[in-house]
Amino acid sequence: MSRLLVEENAPRNWDADQFRMEGWIDTAPFEQLIGLRILEAEAGRAVLTMPFMVKLAQGGGLLHGGALTGLADTAVAMAIKTLLPVGTVFATTELALRFLAPVREGEVKAVARVTGPEGRSFFGEAMVTDDQDREIARFTSVFRVARGQGLED
Repeated sequence: MSRLLVEENAPRNWDADQFRMEGWIDTAPFEQLIGLRILEAEAGRAVLTMPFMVKLAQGGGLLHGGALTGLADTAVAMAIKTLLPVGTVFATTELALRFLAPVREGEVKAVARVTGPEGRSFFGEAMVTDDQDREIARFTSVFRVARGQGLED
């Protein structure tokens, strides 16, 4: 689990060591803020969960779409990390989330799978379900590995 080395609301200082990750397959401060837990991460697949928390609700009392997006996006990122050397720099370049049902309570789970690389790109998808195993969202994304890390266009 990552560890903050500064106050929680400190501005980003690129010259300072402000947080540390315990390992390559780990969540960062944002993911900890929204309560993500990594259940599995191996061979291009990852399973993450997140609890419903009132602080993550939108005005109508439902789990905010941004929190669900964060869960799905991070699940795909963890799946990609299982296929890349430690420390590889990559980022989401495209994403889409189709909402299918609301979440009012309980825990949500994202099961992510990735394909690739094709050049420097990985393609991810995640199915998000509630604690009754109902599908609540479908996520797709493209991630790109930064240049100069052994993958060619």
